Amino acid sequence: GDFEVAPCDGWAGVLDGGPLPDGDVVVSAQRLAAEPGLVSRTGRLGVRCPNDQPLDAIVAHLDRLARIELEFPKFTDGRSYTLARRLREVHGYGGELVAVGDVLRDQLLYMLRCGFSAFELAPGTDATAALRAFDETSAHYQAACDLRLPLWKRVARPPA
Repeated sequence: GDFEVAPCDGWAGVLDGGPLPDGDVVVSAQRLAAEPGLVSRTGRLGVRCPNDQPLDAIVAHLDRLARIELEFPKFTDGRSYTLARRLREVHGYGGELVAVGDVLRDQLLYMLRCGFSAFELAPGTDATAALRAFDETSAHYQAACDLRLPLWKRVARPPA
């Protein structure tokens, strides 16, 4: 699919069929499925995944993917939350997991709890103000990627 990666983070977004530059690149999940040899190239490899496709195309390559971008086409579409948790909890993915697309400040804490480690904010967004979203909640009741036990178990059995 057509996409662009902000040049400030050092990754080059490569369109399907386009030439691969040297260095760190992000390709579509569709391109990775069609060209699995990409995992052997020099430079870090990332992949962008739409939220309406299964992760099958990338699961076999997780140990070679330094970055996975999950798309949020609109803020009301939360399927990438599920994909993020699946990547972290089921498949054990430990690389950079980036939320891209219609990413809003009010979603950042929930995205973090689901396993995202980076967020592509809309141009012009005040990043410092957006980071305050992580400090607005002092306790989380539910277990998630960031806390394996629900609050009642953490209180009853404090971490060692």
